[in-house]
Amino acid sequence: MYAQERQQEILRRARQQGRVDVVTLAEVLDVTTETIRRDLTVLERAGVVRRVHGGAIPVERLGFEPAVAARDVVMTAEKERIAKAALAELPDDGAVVIDAGTTTGRLAEALPADRELTVVVNSPPLATVLAARPNLTVVMLGGRVRGRTLATVDDGALQPLARLNVDVAFIATNGCSAQRGLTTPDPAEAAVKRAMIAAARRTVLLADHTKVGDVHFAAFAALSDIDVMITDTGLDDRLVAEIRAAGPEVIRA
Repeated sequence: MYAQERQQEILRRARQQGRVDVVTLAEVLDVTTETIRRDLTVLERAGVVRRVHGGAIPVERLGFEPAVAARDVVMTAEKERIAKAALAELPDDGAVVIDAGTTTGRLAEALPADRELTVVVNSPPLATVLAARPNLTVVMLGGRVRGRTLATVDDGALQPLARLNVDVAFIATNGCSAQRGLTTPDPAEAAVKRAMIAAARRTVLLADHTKVGDVHFAAFAALSDIDVMITDTGLDDRLVAEIRAAGPEVIRA
């Protein structure tokens, strides 16, 4: 097992169990405790766990929301595959809204150059990148910029969305649960996501498998509000069946 694969497995266990300890991880993964400690240091620097005596806790259990830069270096291969699969959900022309997020950001960067689209975003960094593309008309939602996620929120984003009609909304989430739906730590971001879904004819959720089972403070949609969920092959068959039973088609990239 490569270091990155091992670190992803450690993160998966931490999120599933709420805590991991060094000795148990070393035994299960058949490596030394020194190797596990180095892995935990890497994950802590990425902003996804916090070291505690003898192990680590996922930041979600501490009520802490990782910044964009920290999230962008986790599950990178899976996010690339999800974004590539999401290209099949684009309309031939028309309008889409792309939510702020690290996986949705990869989709935005991969938009084809041979398609005329209006793209609505609530991420200033994405708007800057996309505005240089001659085939795209970019609409930047206003409002307050949250420093942690670089997403625009509040009335400056909500009021324009109430007047828009788009073909597809590509939505990101922090948590996905068949029982609790889609959730995110911040109520202001939840409100914008809810408005994006309301503005769209179809909604596509982009979420890697580590988001499934997580529940955060602010709910913004039920799974029945989602038409398609694109995730990765790490999501097991039981969870796929649960999500499909709640409404959306599930695609594993």
